[in-house]
Amino acid sequence: MENYFELKISINPNIEDIVSDICFTNLNCEGVVLAEETYKDLVMTSTTEGTLRVFLTEINNNPVEILKTERELLKARGFSDEELGSWEITLDEKENQDWSKKWKEKWTVTHVTDNIAVVPSWLNYTPKENEVTITLDPGCAFGTGTHQTTQLCMKAMEKYLQKGDTMADIGTGSGILAILAKKLGAKSAYGCDNDDTVIDVARENALKNDVECEFELKTADKLTAKFDFICANILHNVLFEIMGDLKNLMKDSSILSLSGILDEKKDVVIEAINREGLKIKDILTQDQWISYVVTK
Repeated sequence: MENYFELKISINPNIEDIVSDICFTNLNCEGVVLAEETYKDLVMTSTTEGTLRVFLTEINNNPVEILKTERELLKARGFSDEELGSWEITLDEKENQDWSKKWKEKWTVTHVTDNIAVVPSWLNYTPKENEVTITLDPGCAFGTGTHQTTQLCMKAMEKYLQKGDTMADIGTGSGILAILAKKLGAKSAYGCDNDDTVIDVARENALKNDVECEFELKTADKLTAKFDFICANILHNVLFEIMGDLKNLMKDSSILSLSGILDEKKDVVIEAINREGLKIKDILTQDQWISYVVTK
């Protein structure tokens, strides 16, 4: 078996999905897993800093320099050093280990609510009665169901999405929210993203879950249709910029679920909500993340 490479990055676990997406997109990695490194009495404990382990079969460019550049770009987009973590990076070559199995070891079924579960495709899982399950591979698209921001949108959907609704997911990533919408009874589910690398992944995920969704490379400002339920799980500064575009997708009775918002950045999003004359119907929180359910 050929050697593989393991890249370790010290990050704030709250941005695990963001950094994972960067690694899949820019490093062509094969898998990513977050491992905490602080122990108490030989038991692993949660800390404010964790280590993201990235598995690669080959090194084409300088991954350390690529990640340093990406970290600076995130800072330019409003993230603080505390929110990002240190991003201390090590790169080691490993001998004769099966990375394709190793990176899967920590993945398990994610129970988002009592009635919604996300199941990695390699696991056998028997759902409870009336439980909605989504089969998904953690892979090269944001939104694997494990991050708080994705789960907050899913909780809002379970609470407010009505059977027969038309649904749109802006910044769809893996397509998980559109897939869930169909499984919850939506009439149609549409997802768009400005990253062309995720569209095929989203389509494959929909097929894997035996649901029909439409995915395309597009941004909210290019859409003309209106929807009953809209999700936007995007960074707070992007939500600020596109809130008017999101409003244009809403009918008078529509629900808009906004996520991707650190609690300390919520004022940026609230300002945009007020700017567009929208109303906050509900506030959902999970750890340091906050989500708004908005109406006209």
